[in-house]
Amino acid sequence: MAKARTLFLCSDCGGTTAKWEGRCPHCGAWNTLQETRESSAAATGHRYAPLAASTPVRRLADIEAREQARNPTGIEEFDRVLGGGLVAGAVVLIGGDPGIGKSTLLLQALASLSERGPVLYVTGEESAEQVALRAQRLGVSGDGVDLLAEIRLEQITQTLVERQPGVAVIDSIQTLYSGELTAAPGSVSQVRECAAQLTRIAKQTGVTLILIGHVTKDGALAGPRVLEHIVDTVLYFEGDTHSSFRLVRAIKNRFGAVNELGVFAMTDRGLRGVSNPSALFLAGHSRDVAGSCVMATQEGTRPLLVEVQALVDTAHVPNPRRLSVGLESSRLAMLLAVLHRHAGVATYDQDVFVNAVGGVRIMEPAADLAVALAILSSMRDRPLPAGLLAFGEIGLAGEIRPAPRGQERLREAAKLGFERAVVPRANLPRQPIEGLHVQAVDRVEDVLGVLS
Repeated sequence: MAKARTLFLCSDCGGTTAKWEGRCPHCGAWNTLQETRESSAAATGHRYAPLAASTPVRRLADIEAREQARNPTGIEEFDRVLGGGLVAGAVVLIGGDPGIGKSTLLLQALASLSERGPVLYVTGEESAEQVALRAQRLGVSGDGVDLLAEIRLEQITQTLVERQPGVAVIDSIQTLYSGELTAAPGSVSQVRECAAQLTRIAKQTGVTLILIGHVTKDGALAGPRVLEHIVDTVLYFEGDTHSSFRLVRAIKNRFGAVNELGVFAMTDRGLRGVSNPSALFLAGHSRDVAGSCVMATQEGTRPLLVEVQALVDTAHVPNPRRLSVGLESSRLAMLLAVLHRHAGVATYDQDVFVNAVGGVRIMEPAADLAVALAILSSMRDRPLPAGLLAFGEIGLAGEIRPAPRGQERLREAAKLGFERAVVPRANLPRQPIEGLHVQAVDRVEDVLGVLS
């Protein structure tokens, strides 16, 4: 039997090294190496022998590519984020802040899936009675949902092999432990080991696994980074726990589009999909206000209209504040520099605050034009024309660059009753859109004319 040896595991990337170092040699992070002991079974590698089975070399052109069959969850917004539904043998990792609705959403999905086949809910954080109380509170029928309150990995894998459920939920991966390791549940080695073993079972048996993961105070999934590489799909819950709205975003998806967004509303009967999410991100004003501009953003395959608000005020400190919520802070500083250099708009003695309404995060650079219009509107204390929206990227040379899928954004705006759009010239529609007047701009100087 091979002798167990001591290894040092990086908590950021999951890399290992034989001796402790201040800096991880794999990812370069400082003070992330933690001591762990590799068991004798792990040293021999027998547990992963099924994964190492040899296969013949095949020509890529001779392999038949078939579309993966989808198993809808019965929740339309959840299916949208997954790419149409669950795939047999897939492993899905979903994370989010405590109390944001991860267990609630998956319990609702399992209740719907149980009508078409066997499902299993493995709870390691709550007792069976607590899960039953939640199901009763949500009005969810548990007739077809099997429940297992267990944290031992070996017992869970045995149950999965014996019962062969179509879909299984593990709540959560940080509570499980393997008897092969002496580390405590939730440690880096235990999380990596349990995730690898469960993934092996899913691929061999065709069971669809959904893992619930804890997040750190920074909002990232706790545990080694390798956890996100092992699974097929990574979903994140976004939004404020004090708000009734929840956003689920796909960060990684081997069976669908990434950056897809699902919008839910938390009710007394659980999470419900929102059919018109654009209405959530548009604040209702009784009158026109300065510093507000609506932009059309593209989240995966869905166009969304989001209101961007800006507040520019005289700074009372030597260093003016630059604060951005829901948008990239670094791009805000860049936009202010471009406005000063190419449009003569100086904000060196002004505090600038920018916010995306509704708690949504906008990562694409197409928000630049709407942010610039909101800042100019707040500085001049002059509201933008009613029914106006904008999108487009602003370059360092002052040019307005096009945004992808501009036609879909404009059609979504026209559907919601917007009458005027300010877009890059390359995004001008080939055919007029009924009810929508589209104004093209080439440079940031042209944006000043929108307020005149």
